[in-house]
Amino acid sequence: MSLPTLEELGTLALAAPRVDSVRDALAGNLAWLVGGVVRDVALGREVNDLDVTVAGSPETPARAIARALDGVAFELSEEFPAWRAKDRDDAWQVDVAELRADSIEGDLALRDFTVGAVAVDLESGEAMDPLRGLADLESGLIRACGPTSFSDDPLRLMRAARLVSQFGWQIDGPTLELARATAARAGEPAGERSLAELILLIGSRDPMAGLEAMDRIGLFESLLPEIGQLHDVVQGPNHHLDVYGHTMEVVEGILRIESDLERFTGDRAAEVSELLGQPLADGATRAAGLRLGALFHDCAKPQTRTEDGGFVSFRGHDRLGAEQITNRFRELRASRKLGGYLADLARHHLILGFMVTSRPLDRRQIFAYLDRTDPVSVDVTLLTVADRMAARGTANIASQEMVANHMELAREMVGYGLDWERNGPPEQFLPGDALARELGIKPGPELGELLKELAAARYAGEINDANEAVEHARGFLKAG
Repeated sequence: MSLPTLEELGTLALAAPRVDSVRDALAGNLAWLVGGVVRDVALGREVNDLDVTVAGSPETPARAIARALDGVAFELSEEFPAWRAKDRDDAWQVDVAELRADSIEGDLALRDFTVGAVAVDLESGEAMDPLRGLADLESGLIRACGPTSFSDDPLRLMRAARLVSQFGWQIDGPTLELARATAARAGEPAGERSLAELILLIGSRDPMAGLEAMDRIGLFESLLPEIGQLHDVVQGPNHHLDVYGHTMEVVEGILRIESDLERFTGDRAAEVSELLGQPLADGATRAAGLRLGALFHDCAKPQTRTEDGGFVSFRGHDRLGAEQITNRFRELRASRKLGGYLADLARHHLILGFMVTSRPLDRRQIFAYLDRTDPVSVDVTLLTVADRMAARGTANIASQEMVANHMELAREMVGYGLDWERNGPPEQFLPGDALARELGIKPGPELGELLKELAAARYAGEINDANEAVEHARGFLKAG
């Protein structure tokens, strides 16, 4: 596409949503639109968020913007002078940062990449492009603004990979070499900053390109060593790739499932789509969480690999993987909800595969699967499909028949999982304390086991009312 000229860019930028209000609020101040907003205007993309640089402290300008737009203002970081004004309903935000040099040109030279080093004067509308960022934008090239770009802020290493995934751009050669030389410092930024970039990358239009960029830069070894260690871990005859290659195929498999839900989930596709679109945690949708879970599902295989007589095993990688994920995402300062979701995916991703040979499943087997994998039953079922498609070795388990049987079972289980998601587990016919009185037992582990058994019996259609529940419980106790 042809980008606007500098003169056209200035006019377009001042016409972006809310810019007129920001301009009025900052009248009399030296202020410029910078970074993503100018880039998005040049690309003709929708603009919701604004980045503004001001000469002097950003607090007063941010508060003025918040008053003008009926929002709120707060400090973003103690590390560098920056404030945010935002809508109370999160519909928009304006980030205000202090000029980091004696001039706007000097400030732009200190930024990360040339595609974001274009500014528009809020008062005059003059656009400035001292580093030829528009030319790089038109070429789809990610080029560092200077030799200290990554060392000034190592988070920019992740940002480069994220831009690849979001826009389909390429990192130019010298910038890639500069990134590789700085990659060991990728773990220095605060964990939540790296997590935010990772979530944006994995949830983008082309996460595979972003993951490839992370690998080329060396970010897995330094930031996510659980993934970097998957390289060259040889698997058994069930698989045709090492663990790293298999993992990337599983992530790609999740993308295939997303793009053709009807094929993989049948007439429940619309419901699955709605489920995956739900917010999960930390700015990730459930779909992005599932992609991230696919990336980490086999992360403990290097530590659990054993080989005996040519037979390769990874016994326990599901449980250890859940522990590693919990630890890694705690370091990234993820919420418990996101960390727990990802750990559950790793912990449960083997279960359905072992059930394929038991088809057709009875209602108790279905209950056991849903109860054990709750609340990620649908998600982990989809993960098993991607996992199965990525195992194309020579063993019987990788045969076309086994793959087809797994796909059919997964379609069925997705339906049961959606019903469970909507309705919840079976309700008890009588409360636990009432059941305990009827049976003459005290609350405790034994009662908990009884309630679990009654839930399974109700799901299976074996009991239909409170009286039958009590009699079933008596029989269960008698049987030991």
